[in-house]
Formats: sequence, structure tokens, C-alpha cells
Amino acid sequence: MRVVLLLIKVLAIAAITFSIGLCNGIPDWPPLCKEGERQALLIFKQDLEDPANRLSSWVAKEGSDCCSWTGVVCDHITGHIHELHLNSSHSDWDFNSFFSGKINPSLLSLKHLNYLDLSNNDFSTTRIPSFFGSMTSLTHLNLGHSWFDGVIPHKLGNLSSLRYLNLSNYNLKVENLRWISGLSLLKHLDLSSVNLSKASDWLQVTNMLPSLVELDMSYCQLHQITPLPTTNFTSLVVLDLSGNIFNSLILRWVFSLKNLVSLHLSDCGFQGPIPSISQNITSLREIDLSFNSISLDPIPKWWFNQKFLELSLEANQLTGQLPSSIQNMTCLKVLNLRWNDFNSTVPEWLYSLNNLESLLLSHNALRGEISSSIRNLKSLRHFDLSDNSISGPIPMSLGNLSSLVELDISGNQFNGTFIEVIGKLKLLAYLDISYNLFKGVVSEVSFSNLTKLKHFIAKGNSFTLKTSRDWLPPFQLESLRLDSWHLGPEWPMWLQTQTQLTDLSLSGTGISSTIPTWFWNLTFQLGYLNLSHNQLYGEIQNIVAAPESVVDLGSNQFTGGLPIVPPSLAWLDLSNSSFSGSVFHFFCDRPEEPKQLSILHLGHNLLTGKVPDCWLSWQYLVALILENNYLTGNVPMSIGYLQQLESLHLRNNHMYGELPHSLRNCTSLSVVDLSGNGFVGSIPIWMGKTLSRLNVLNLRSNEFEGDIPSEICYLKSLQILDLARNKLSGAIPRCFHNLSAMATLSESFSSVTFTVSNSVEASIVVTKGIEVEYTNLLKFVKSMDLSCNFMYGEIPEELTDLLALQSLNLSNNHFTGRIPSMIGNMAQLESLDFSMNQLDAEIPPSMTNLTFLSHLNLSYNNLTGRIPESTQLQSLHQSSFVGNELCGAPLNKNCSANGVIPPPTVEQDGGGGYRLLEDEWFYVSLVVGFFTGFWIVFGSLLVNMPWSILLSQWLNMIVLKMYNVIVEYV
Repeated sequence: MRVVLLLIKVLAIAAITFSIGLCNGIPDWPPLCKEGERQALLIFKQDLEDPANRLSSWVAKEGSDCCSWTGVVCDHITGHIHELHLNSSHSDWDFNSFFSGKINPSLLSLKHLNYLDLSNNDFSTTRIPSFFGSMTSLTHLNLGHSWFDGVIPHKLGNLSSLRYLNLSNYNLKVENLRWISGLSLLKHLDLSSVNLSKASDWLQVTNMLPSLVELDMSYCQLHQITPLPTTNFTSLVVLDLSGNIFNSLILRWVFSLKNLVSLHLSDCGFQGPIPSISQNITSLREIDLSFNSISLDPIPKWWFNQKFLELSLEANQLTGQLPSSIQNMTCLKVLNLRWNDFNSTVPEWLYSLNNLESLLLSHNALRGEISSSIRNLKSLRHFDLSDNSISGPIPMSLGNLSSLVELDISGNQFNGTFIEVIGKLKLLAYLDISYNLFKGVVSEVSFSNLTKLKHFIAKGNSFTLKTSRDWLPPFQLESLRLDSWHLGPEWPMWLQTQTQLTDLSLSGTGISSTIPTWFWNLTFQLGYLNLSHNQLYGEIQNIVAAPESVVDLGSNQFTGGLPIVPPSLAWLDLSNSSFSGSVFHFFCDRPEEPKQLSILHLGHNLLTGKVPDCWLSWQYLVALILENNYLTGNVPMSIGYLQQLESLHLRNNHMYGELPHSLRNCTSLSVVDLSGNGFVGSIPIWMGKTLSRLNVLNLRSNEFEGDIPSEICYLKSLQILDLARNKLSGAIPRCFHNLSAMATLSESFSSVTFTVSNSVEASIVVTKGIEVEYTNLLKFVKSMDLSCNFMYGEIPEELTDLLALQSLNLSNNHFTGRIPSMIGNMAQLESLDFSMNQLDAEIPPSMTNLTFLSHLNLSYNNLTGRIPESTQLQSLHQSSFVGNELCGAPLNKNCSANGVIPPPTVEQDGGGGYRLLEDEWFYVSLVVGFFTGFWIVFGSLLVNMPWSILLSQWLNMIVLKMYNVIVEYV
């Protein structure tokens, strides 16, 4: 009865309200936004930069309801603005969609605003406005990844109603965090990537937030994590302190947070065992302790009370067998043990974890074969066994993993074929089988079930793909890498059906053809294209590729002029082909368009003409490789605009003249190779003063003259110095011991080009008498070659401080004096050449310490005495010591007891023997006659210095040829 009366009253009130509405007119519904708030938004828009015109609906037109504007949410009863959603998306990296500019204080007029989201924008020139602290109605403030700059204003602590605060940003920093203590209602706090290095109070302050549910302080440059006397984090569910450098044991209180569900402590420098605790923690579901140095011996017993869903112990230097106690964690869905050093076979118990959805075991030393019991992992969606030593065929039972979406078994020793197994995995979207021992024929039938496949990476195997010309693949790939497969000689026509490709690599696949015109219709969206090491031929008119893409067409047989390339290209390799003609149009056409290229490799072609003087529009170049062409002229002055240049290769061209002073502006240079040209003048002093990052300096086979400037000693990162075959004179600077990279055993290469590719950065080093090209190992090579010059004086003892030097060549100069007595300190030497100088005295005994020495040449000096005895020296060839007065093995000359060569025995024959007096006068007259004739013919030449230099070079050449003949004969 009461319910009926109540219902009657409600209906009566509604009727009265409706009647009043009819008399006074029906009110607006839904209500329009308030005019004052609409004007505030229009003022706010004026200071905002909106390149994509996302706020086109924000107009001042009369009657325009701001509640219907983009990003604006109003209260449906009052019409007041409650929420502003002005965030952008970083997922597609479309910078034109980001908001930037200034934040106008007109937002203060939005008195009822409780939700403000400006995340993922670009306010890189703006500080967080302090007036945000006066917007006391806010409960949700998200400024994450908007690139605000400077110090976080303390006034944000006035937002006592705030429940959610995200300030994640690399550019922000704080002086202290005491202001956070005023946010007593805060539940979610994200300060990830903010510089908190000065906030020593971070733990005490956050511990005072009783309502905190989620705390993210990852990558905040925190260095201290102290014990807490009492823990107030009673409501904490998510804790992320990853990427800080605590370098301590894991503290017990971290594992005593009873409500904790997700714990992320990766890359924190934690050491030692995981602490044992007595509390009954049962809520923990995710734990990430990767990239630390923790111990799992044993796994804490309390872990088995948890129903872990995710466990990550990646990169913890764990060794031995996989911990068998993991099999007790029967709820596991994600197990990540990558980048450890487990060196056992894959255990059988692992296949009992039938709830696993992700199993990541890559980059260990696991071996053996995969058991057929793998069929039990029926829930598995992501399986990563890459970079182990697992061998044998893939078991057929792998085909039973019907849920598998991603499979990575690359970098192992699997053999046989795989198609019978892989073809059963109908949900497979990502497949990487690269760098195994697979071989055989693959047909189109093998892929008939793989309709979901998006990424197929299979390079480094020996498969042969045979398909019909009209094959229509059942998939639409985004990534395809079939390097080293046998696809050719015809072009794979089925590629034209793959319209979604963004990544294509067919290097070394035996294709011998021109590039078909339809192919360039596919490439406009490719971010990576690699067709290198084929037999592609013909001319290329235009290259089509996506912005900021990588295009590698090197090592083919292309002819004609260089193609037109899009200015937005990031990397271009056209090396090792037969491109010809001038390079002027390639570099100088369309100078108004800034080029984005950072890596350009045009080496080993037939290019001609002068290097053009139009580098102003190429300012993003990091590596410029023009070696082994027929280029002429000077190094242009405008090359000084390439201030980001790290690697410059002009080797083996026909260039000449002095090096321009503008090159000193290229202060990022790490590799300079100008060898095999005709450059003249002295080695510039500014090289040592401004190119402080140089790792490689190769000026070999030019016409440089004068002394080696002592400023070269400033190049502390220099690992390879080659000044051979020039006209340098003077002494070796004694300060060479300051070349600290040659004195330390660690690598010091700083060039980023090594991180871009393992083949772009390469240098020729002459060692042991032969040219060796180093690519991957270049950063470990340390060499000095000053041979074939006109240098003189003693070899400074300080040179022996270069303890890491592997190759030292001072041959074909005019050095005098002794071999440095401490030469044995250079224990890393593998090649040492002091030949064809005027060194005297004995070989120092310390040379027996050079246990890595495999090439030694001391020939044609004035060395005397016994060759020191060591396994290394006596195993060398006799040619290493000829042309001296030495004795002992490996020479056939025996030494007397005191190390002196015994005098020759003279036979006394009364009738047929020579008479000493007559022989002496004969040889004296022969010598006098020779020198008389010599000075008559050549003496006048020596008065003229240019003729003197030419004469000296000619004599050096004759002696060198005689030496080579003797070495071959011996």
C-alpha cells in the first residue's frame, strides 16, 4: 500500500512540473554550455598550436554549443564543462597531430572542470603552468609524455581532490617531493622518467599517501631505497621502480605489501637472494625482476603460495639448469627467462605448464632437441627459443599448438624441413626461423593454412622456394625476410600481391633481372628494403620509399647514372655496382629541399667528376662513403656544414689539394679515411684540436709532408692511425703515449653507425703486409702505421706505453738508435715491422714477452748480436732478421759463447791462396773508383732538394724490390 502511495506522489510531482513547463515554455535539453566557459575555451585555443586542425569544431559562431566540440564533455544536467580530452596518440608518431604552443590561464574559468588530459603532445618549450594548482576541482590530471620542461611547480600540491596524477616526462625534474603529501586522496601517481635525483625524500613522502593504489617511479634516476620503520602502503596494488640504480639487496618491506598484485623492479641493480618473509601474501600475480643480479638458489618457498600469472627473471646471469621448482607454479601464463646463461637441455617438466601463454627462453645456452611432449603446451601463444644451441628437427607435435600466434626459433641449429609442422599452425601471425640449418624445397602448398601470417622472417637458411607464376598467397604480409633463400633467377611475381608490406629483405637470393616497374608500386610504404647481393641489372630512374626508410641495393650490377631519391630517405646503399657519370645532379639538384639521409654509401662504383660544393641541404648525414670511385678535385668547403658527420670515406679516388679548414666544423667525426688520393700540404694542426672523437685516421698513400703535429696526441680515442706512404719527415712525437685508446684494452668506438648496421662502417687496415677489411671487429682493432716516409731520429721509449697496440709498422724510414728496451711491454702486438731503417745495437731481451707476435720484420737494419730465445721468435722465418749482423736461430749463423758471430776461418795455402795485402789494395781501389763516379754523376742532383727527394724515393723503391725478391727466394 505504501509503495502505491509513493508512486502516486511521484507521478503528481511530475505532472505539476510538466504543467509549469508548458506555461513557461519547454527548457533547452540537453542544456547548452555556459557562455563564459565557451569564451574561455576559445581564448585557450588561440594560444594553442594545432597543425592538424583537430579543434576545427571550436568556433565562435553564435549558437555553437561547446558541449559538442571535440574533446569537451559537459555535465548533462547543469551544462558545465567537466572534462577536457586533448590528448594525442604516439602510436603512429604523427607529429602533425600533436598540440603545442602555450597553455592559456583562461582554463581557470572552468570552475567545474575535474578531468584534464593533455597527454602525448609537444609542449617542449613550455613549463607546467603553476595556475594548474588553483584548479581545485580537478580529480584527474594527465600531462604524461607531453614534453613539458623544467621544474614541476609545488602548487600542484594544492589539488587536494586529485585522485589521478600523471606527469611522466623526460624533461621534468623536482627539487623535492614534499608537496605531494597534500594529495591525500591520490590513488594513481605516475612520475616515470621524471628526474627525481634530488628527491631524497621520495620514499617517505609517498609512504604518507594512504589511498595510493598505483605508484610508478620507473627510470627516475633514484639512487637510494631505505628501510621503512612502518609501511603505510597498505592499499598499494601496483608498484613500478624499474630502471633506477639502487645497487643493493632487495628490501624486505617490498615483499610485505599484502595487497600487491603487480611488482616491477627490473634494471635496478638489485643483488643477492630474494628475501624470505613470514606474511601470508597471496595476491601477487605479476613480478618482474629482470636485468638485475639476483640469485634463485633456492626459489623462496613463499612464491609457491602465490598464484603467479607472470614471472620475469630476464637477464639475471642465472646459470645451470632451469629451476625445477618453477613447475609448482601451475597458474603461470607468462614465463620470461631470456638473456640468462642456462646451459642444460630443455627439461621435460617444462611441458607440464599447460596454462602457459608466453614462454620466453631466448639468449641462453640451452641445447639438445625439443621433446615431442611440447604438445602439452596447448595454451601457448608466444614461444621464443631464439639464440640458443638447440639442434635436431622440429618435432611434429609442435603442430598441435593450435593457439600459437608467435614463434621465434631463430639462431639455433635446427635442421631438416619445417613446413609440415608450421603449416598446421593456422593462427600463426609471427614466424622467425632465421639462421638455422634448414634446407630443402618449399612449395606454395606449405603456406595454404597460414592465412593469419603477418611477419615471416626466415633469412640465413638454404631453402629453395618453388611456386607457379600465378600463385596467390593466402596471407598479406607486413614483414618478409628471405635472405639467402634460392628464389631466382626470375623475379618472384607473387610479391605484387603483398600490398601491406613495410619490411622486405631479399638479399642474396640469386635474382638476376631488372627491377620490374610494378615493384615500385609496393615500395612507397616500405620502411626497410634490402635487395643487395643479387645480380640485378639495368638502370634505376627513381627510388620510391616511405619517409625515413632504409634502402639497400648494394652489390648488384646496376648501370647508368645515379637515380633520383626522395629527400625523406634515411639510409641509402648503392655500393658495389657499376653506376657511372657525374655525381653533381645527385647532390646538387633541388637544393631547397633538406635531405634527411643519415647514411649514404656510393662506394665501389664508376662515378666521376668533382665532389660538388653543395652540402648545405645534407646536414643530417652521419656517414658519407664515396670510396673506390674516380672522383676528382678538392674536398669542397661546404662539407663543413655536415656537423653531424661521424664517418667520411673518400679512399681510392683521384682527389687532390689541401684539406679545407671548414672540415674542422665536423666535430663529430669518428672515422676519416682519405687514403689513396693525392692530397698535399701538412697534416692540419686543427685535426688534433677539434676532431677529438676520432677513432680512425687514415691518410695513407697521399702527398702529405712535414712533421707529424704534436696536436695529434690530443686524439685520446684514436685506435687506428695510418700515415704510411707519404712524404712525412721529422721524429715521432714523444707525446704519442697520450693516445690512451691505444694504451687501454677496452673498446672506445663512439660512432653510432655501428648500431645502425654491421656492414656500413668498414676500414682497411694494412697489417702483416696485407690489407684487411674490418667491419664488425673494427672497434677492437688498434693499429699504427708510419711506414714509407722520411722520418728520422730514435724510436721514443714512450711509444711502448701503447700497451693495447696490435700492429706497429715503422718500416722504410730513417730511424736510428736502438729498438726501445721496453718493447716487450706491448704484449698485445701481433705484427711488428721495423725493417729498412738504420737501427743498431742488439734486439732487446724484452721482445721475448711478445707471445701474440705472428709477424715480425727487423730486416735490413744494423742490428747485431744474438737473437733472444723464445718459442715465438725462433718460430719466425729467417727473412724477419736478414740484412743485419745477427746470429742464432732461426738464422743459420751460430753465435759464440758471448753472443758474437765467430770470425770466418781463413785457409792458408802457400800456392793458390789469396794474398791479403793485394786483396786489400784491390778493394780499396774499387771503393775509391765507385765513390768517385757516384759523386760525379749524382752529387749535383743532391744539391737540388726536389731532385734529391725523387732520388731517395727511387733508391727506396729499388731496395724494396730487391728485398721482396730475396724474401721470395728465401
